Amino acid sequence: MVNYPQFEDNANRVLEEIARACHSCGRDPDEVKLLAVTKSHPPEAVDFAIRFGFEAIGENRVQEAADKKPLVQKRIRWELIGHLQSNKAKLAVSLFDRIQSVDRVKLLNALNRYAGEQQKELPVLLQVNTGEDPRKFGSTSTEAADLLQAALNCPHILVQGLMTIAPLDEDKSVAAIAFERLRKLRDELSASFGIPLPELSMGMSGDMAEAIRAGSTCVRVGTALYGSRQ
Repeated sequence: MVNYPQFEDNANRVLEEIARACHSCGRDPDEVKLLAVTKSHPPEAVDFAIRFGFEAIGENRVQEAADKKPLVQKRIRWELIGHLQSNKAKLAVSLFDRIQSVDRVKLLNALNRYAGEQQKELPVLLQVNTGEDPRKFGSTSTEAADLLQAALNCPHILVQGLMTIAPLDEDKSVAAIAFERLRKLRDELSASFGIPLPELSMGMSGDMAEAIRAGSTCVRVGTALYGSRQ
């Protein structure tokens, strides 16, 4: 992993890229948050994010976060961005401030139950596989309305928006199509259900510009900040 001065340089460089992408499509850079992805890095990666002033970090695995979080002394929001198995839902509810990867009703029901037991309201994003990539998790676009309805029926769940992971492809238009589909789906669901769904978590190091152009409010970046994973 990089040292802190290198991390600081990397973070400023990524923020500049976000600002350029926003300006190119007439958006305010303040509309797009950078989520520092600390997966596969030591607890110092979280400390770097805190020191720089980031509001949140992203982790992929529940157990890795469980091992890492007690070693981080200062407060920052922890977000789960990786696939969540239902049998890890209880631990996930206790560890994370938001779960971005809610993709099925069974998981929703488990999260709602454990959030109730822990007397908390759990913010979530619904993960939709708008790139139709068989290697990626997420509900289908046609299932998304039923998933949202199930979430709205859960008293301890707060749906803040949608998330997707674009297919890995050298052709950037593939990612752009997935992101445009998510934004369109969000707009349709918001209108149909009469609720705001302000968050669109989409875009990583290689497809940030396409995601921002499509309306992303949260880009998830790891390697461009921290270097190669351990």
